[in-house]
Amino acid sequence: LQSVDEKPFFLYVAFHDPHRCGHSQPQYGAFCEKFGNGEPGMGWIPDWKPELYHPDQVQVPYFVQDTPAAREDLAAQYTTVGRMDQGLGLVLEELRHAGFHNSTLVIYTSDNGIPFPSGRTNLYWPGIAEPLLVSSPQHPSRWGQVSSAYISLLDITPTILDWFSVPYPRYSLFGKRIVHLTGKSLLPALSLEPKWRTVFASQSLHEVTMHYPMRAVQHGSLHFIHNLQNRTSFPIDQDFYVSPTFQDLLNRTQAGQPTHWNKTLRSYYYRDRWELYDQSTDPTESHNVASDPRYARVLEELQGLLLKWQWETSDPWVCAPDGVLEDKPVPKCWPLHNEL
Repeated sequence: LQSVDEKPFFLYVAFHDPHRCGHSQPQYGAFCEKFGNGEPGMGWIPDWKPELYHPDQVQVPYFVQDTPAAREDLAAQYTTVGRMDQGLGLVLEELRHAGFHNSTLVIYTSDNGIPFPSGRTNLYWPGIAEPLLVSSPQHPSRWGQVSSAYISLLDITPTILDWFSVPYPRYSLFGKRIVHLTGKSLLPALSLEPKWRTVFASQSLHEVTMHYPMRAVQHGSLHFIHNLQNRTSFPIDQDFYVSPTFQDLLNRTQAGQPTHWNKTLRSYYYRDRWELYDQSTDPTESHNVASDPRYARVLEELQGLLLKWQWETSDPWVCAPDGVLEDKPVPKCWPLHNEL
């Protein structure tokens, strides 16, 4: 930072914390919470003082079973969140030392939700409700405020370009139409609370063997998910599979014991094609109302809204699972008649 002088810069810092690592480096714990703690073989991070949590201290979210194994898993993640927080503080301190703290836009976020059931790799609320903190020296009127506007990571690039007053380059891919950013700049929201009540989400695969395309739209309190491949079992990523939380669910299910979970493994593996949750009356997304006649009109509207977004973003799965996309000369869906 001392070498950039007054030249604008973009700095991207990616932390491993608080990811799981039990599948690759189990000697450090489920979340690598032991790494750098000074114990024999764990290494030592000199500017980090580990803060340990007892399982009784954690707050178990509604989508995680309240069992000793899950509580210990959550407690381990708490420790790594503290380590990440220390790292963030060091980065911000470097900005201050370099004299850029009053001229730098700072964005803190994550690329997915918490790595627990219904979280990461899912489009349920725990999987897409990611943290976002924005600090701007040019927008003091909203310092310390909380926004209820819906945004997505697609909005980060337009925000950064807007901050630097850099226009998005004009180009096309494969001779097709001009590429446009589907996101929006967040800078206006730093001055005045916007009425952004709709946001889209997508997931096609996590690991190469975890192909399970899903598309979703959150519109106000309504959360709609389209599981494009719902006839197959929902895939489980390897680091979550070996986690204490998931192993606890497996063992309890196989033994016929209470799981203390708001779902069953079968309902988690095999999902309805359409899922609709009204968070105004069902904040835990426990009741799928997609087949409820009272929500028929809402379901149709959200299906149309999601399909429109898929066409606008050239989603290759726009015709799935009922049809085949013919991309030339004009994109069109051809029916498979796979209901036969």
